[in-house]
Amino acid sequence: MKFSKVFWAALLAVVVGSVISGLFWLFTFIGAVGAMGSSEAVAVMPNSILKVDLTDNIVDSPVVNPFANMDFTTMSSARTLPLLKVLRSIETAATDDRIKGIYINIDYAGAGTISSAALEEIRDALVKFKTSGKFIVAYNDVYSQTVYYLASVADKIYIQPEGSFDWHGMASVLLFYKGALDKLGIHAEAFRPTVCKYKSAVEPYLLTKMSDANRRQMEELGDGMWNTISTTVADARGTTVAALNKIADTTPSLFPEQALKHNLVDGILYRDQMEEIFTEYGVERNFMNEFEFISLGDYCTAVGNTTENLSAPKIGIVYAEGGIVDGQSEAIDGNIYGTTLANTIAKARKDESIKAVVLRVNSPGGSALASDIIWREMELLKKEKPVIVSMGSYAASGGYYISAPADAIVANNLTITGSIGVFGIMLEGGDMLRNKLGITYDAVKTNPSADFGANVLGMSLRKPTAAERAMLISSVDKVYEAFTSKVAAGRNLELQKVLEIAEGRVWSGTDAVKIGLADANGGIITAIGVAADKAGIADNFRIEEVLPEMDPMTAFLQSLNTQVKYAALDDELKAVCNDYQTLKNDILRSGVQTYCPYRVWF
Repeated sequence: MKFSKVFWAALLAVVVGSVISGLFWLFTFIGAVGAMGSSEAVAVMPNSILKVDLTDNIVDSPVVNPFANMDFTTMSSARTLPLLKVLRSIETAATDDRIKGIYINIDYAGAGTISSAALEEIRDALVKFKTSGKFIVAYNDVYSQTVYYLASVADKIYIQPEGSFDWHGMASVLLFYKGALDKLGIHAEAFRPTVCKYKSAVEPYLLTKMSDANRRQMEELGDGMWNTISTTVADARGTTVAALNKIADTTPSLFPEQALKHNLVDGILYRDQMEEIFTEYGVERNFMNEFEFISLGDYCTAVGNTTENLSAPKIGIVYAEGGIVDGQSEAIDGNIYGTTLANTIAKARKDESIKAVVLRVNSPGGSALASDIIWREMELLKKEKPVIVSMGSYAASGGYYISAPADAIVANNLTITGSIGVFGIMLEGGDMLRNKLGITYDAVKTNPSADFGANVLGMSLRKPTAAERAMLISSVDKVYEAFTSKVAAGRNLELQKVLEIAEGRVWSGTDAVKIGLADANGGIITAIGVAADKAGIADNFRIEEVLPEMDPMTAFLQSLNTQVKYAALDDELKAVCNDYQTLKNDILRSGVQTYCPYRVWF
């Protein structure tokens, strides 16, 4: 009897607890949805000034997970703007009679995230906006180099009297882990084709500094990208690249008076004095004797896609953003799952209302197998309708592999691309386990290599035999041969030409056009124009973004799990965790890799 009472009491407690828990998550879910949809409609008032403040996160791909930017602790949602929407909104503003001009005013500390490619494309959109005859002025307390690159498009640039101005150049900083691995007793062994001397993703685990080949390619990449940026700014400000380089060499941080002396700004003003500038441009005040401002994010929301002709043929946009990994997944975790992306491309191929496809690639690559799965679907798509690749900040290694079949490739000037090469890496931790922890290893095998895959924390328990080493080398050679052959076929180049520009070497988007790896420099708007021309619908088309589908509850739980995981961490610790996760992913990559790890600091 006593057991029965305890049993039924416990069962009741479990049921009640489950119901309460279920209701809690249900109300949380409803509250989250309500918070997301509670934003008020934005009106564009007459005599408005469009304020480019970059406070929102600007990303390539629209957010598939509606809870991705939800802060469940405050039940508020940060805004994320798709780049294409931003560009089309700036285009709309040029002909919108309510918009009198653009004001670039960026609080650097409060700015959202934006990539170098997105920055370049927004700047290009602002250049086109100027042809409307409307003004662009810029004012900032602090001009970082990145902010100034954007602001240099303005007709007039102003700075706060006690502000600061940076112009210091570009750098690529790499961390090397060999010393740490040696101290731990971990042995790293790399497998890459002999000719891939520039494929340096393995170097941090084998060396303590850059190899001569890697240093040479990174210097040339950085010099080329810096020349592009400097030339753009010099042309806009009526100065020379030599003068800008002299500033970077001698005075990388300037006082406002120095910036004015070098013609980098047009005036030194307090923020309230900008009202006089707006008056000079003929902007009228509202009934409250104030100027009307509308942020770029609000304007994007207000104008939407009202210019679309719903009966027009479609150009489909597919996004390939993140590292390329094997498998299929609904997870939105910064990775490109090979089968998932292939299915999305197939969806666009089978949709008869889509007459051409633009694949926006922003990827450093990853798994060679997953890249090949995506490559095959690109080949099938190309047989049925035009496909154009638009390269973002990165379209390197596996990112280039999946781009090669396209009818045309459009790259930003600052795109990092190429890196046509492969590698495999193995970490052997047997000595560490034995010497540091006293853990030893033994096995019973039916065949010599039966235990070859045995590992702990991604580290092999033993060194490969000569036969196993030969097999691994043969594997990377085979993938490299396939990679280069497919690039040659896709780009209509002689194989020998591809071999000369491959070797794992990275190129800027500017150089990629010169050597035949891309067809033109430009952004996603340029790529859409090329796609429309090739499909014969340039005079009448509309855009449809072909996105993977995600179950709402899965999206909610995934976002909640991520926030719970990092809830106790401040921003600096989150950054450290993200760096650790990137390092762990690099080390634990399995199979042959087409991956490019380069980062250039701008």
